[in-house]
Amino acid sequence: MTSLPLSDLVIRDWSKNVCLVATDMDGTLTKLGKLTAELLQALENLAAASLPVLIVTGRSAGWANGLAAYLPVVGVIAENGGLFYPGTGEPPLFLTYLADIEGHRKRLATFFDSFKVEFPQIQESSDNRFRLTDWTFDVEGLTPANLQRLSFLCQEQGWGFTYSSVHCHIKPASQDKATGLLQLLSSCFPDFLPAGDRVLTVGDSPNDESLFNPNNFPMSVGVANILEYSSQLAHRPAFITRAPEGDGFCELAQFLIEELNS
Repeated sequence: MTSLPLSDLVIRDWSKNVCLVATDMDGTLTKLGKLTAELLQALENLAAASLPVLIVTGRSAGWANGLAAYLPVVGVIAENGGLFYPGTGEPPLFLTYLADIEGHRKRLATFFDSFKVEFPQIQESSDNRFRLTDWTFDVEGLTPANLQRLSFLCQEQGWGFTYSSVHCHIKPASQDKATGLLQLLSSCFPDFLPAGDRVLTVGDSPNDESLFNPNNFPMSVGVANILEYSSQLAHRPAFITRAPEGDGFCELAQFLIEELNS
């Protein structure tokens, strides 16, 4: 599928149906790894326009707790669909059921150690200690062939695997961003259903691929840096911004607000 420019949202008469923007963070909201003043203003503008934003990130539970508290968003789904932190400050909601978190973490640690036999260069990510449902290590220095091999090893042992511009994730096999988002909408935000008619999803890398599945989210947008991964995606975003990273999200925010006011 070829991604279309944002203007085609208008041609398809979809832009005015958007009631929720569900967006990735790293490489999508950030610019060179940082949240800019322009991005924060874009989030404020969307909130003022009564167009809520939900962050759906691979970042850890610890990160998500802080983001949900300080950003003008309705909340943050962390760990690629593992759990949800409401922007209201209420306790997190687990989207992946874990009967024994401590035992789960030990199994993840053991499996990660087995990876290091074949890939001794991999390093546990700095935020891994703040995670609950998945285990992460830095993607830097790994080739596409390495990533395919790591995915195969996970599948062999019944684990899921994905990666972003920042991290590789070992996770429960059924855990992904789309599954977590749909579960959250059903349990906490039924007004935003059916998602295909009301939720616009945004991302930039392979761990966002489930958010681009047109069967669930036909209104999906990739910021321009998604093109780096286009050959690796079974599902590509329906639309694409001109600008990369956080500048692309700001472009999308301005587009949506203009359409709401037209």
